[in-house]
Amino acid sequence: MITTLKRIFKLGWLNFTRDGGIAVVTCFILVITIFLASSLFLLQNSSQFLISSLQEKVDISVYFKEIVSEEDILNVKEELSKIPEVKNVKYVSKEEALKVFVERHKDEPVLMQSVEEVGGNPFLASLNIQAFEASQYQKVTDFLEDPHFKTLIEKVDYYQRKPVIERIFSLTSAANKAGISLSIVLVVVAILVTFNTIRLAILNQKEEIQIQRLVGASNFFIRGPFLVQGTISGILAALISLALFTLICWFLGPKIEIFFPDLNIFNFFTKNFWTIFLIQISTGILLGVISSTLAIRKYLKV
Repeated sequence: MITTLKRIFKLGWLNFTRDGGIAVVTCFILVITIFLASSLFLLQNSSQFLISSLQEKVDISVYFKEIVSEEDILNVKEELSKIPEVKNVKYVSKEEALKVFVERHKDEPVLMQSVEEVGGNPFLASLNIQAFEASQYQKVTDFLEDPHFKTLIEKVDYYQRKPVIERIFSLTSAANKAGISLSIVLVVVAILVTFNTIRLAILNQKEEIQIQRLVGASNFFIRGPFLVQGTISGILAALISLALFTLICWFLGPKIEIFFPDLNIFNFFTKNFWTIFLIQISTGILLGVISSTLAIRKYLKV
């Protein structure tokens, strides 16, 4: 058995080195496929990060009348926190609202002058409310429109912000579906391309396989070298892909961070290095072995 395995590995290596041109083409196809698989992993996680960041910016605000005390506002905040649909509630005092406005518009003299002319602090204390889903904001608004809160609340800006909220959640949902669909299409294309490439390599050895059949070689012995050949191609392609992926992430990381300050793909790559490495090695070996197995099947039929 050990002697047979040694021969299989030896023949597999000879097949790989003998068909140099086809081996290069196979590795090239596998590199592209593995790179796509890694890119999908990176893209999926990056898009989830961006979607989460975008959804974090979605909220509605409830503004309280000037005479309402901070204690009453915090009581409303506590009641809102008990609603299952509410993800987060943040209290913004009048002073904090003014500070945020000044910081945001400090380079706009017209707005700053208008605030000075009003005199004092024109802003109202508020609660910023985040829900888990766009559809849940209506229930939160209905809760706030209860007569119990009528004497406290000046206004709720849900209806003004409703179109924007629904649009953002619609876009994020579409992005998730598009990512899943793209992943499925690329996986199918990758398998088909890899299968046909390895099939060409096996076709070149059609006569050799037929001779092995005639002299009584077992299916295991005939199939073995091609599985080894596919595994070698997969591992080599994974290593090449890993090197390319590292360079691209290192190069693009700082550039993408300019547009998305909290997103650095190189840092994400280094934190998930072993996961990405495992994805690449697994993809390479599986594609090589599965494609070789499928391509050799017709020659093993009695």
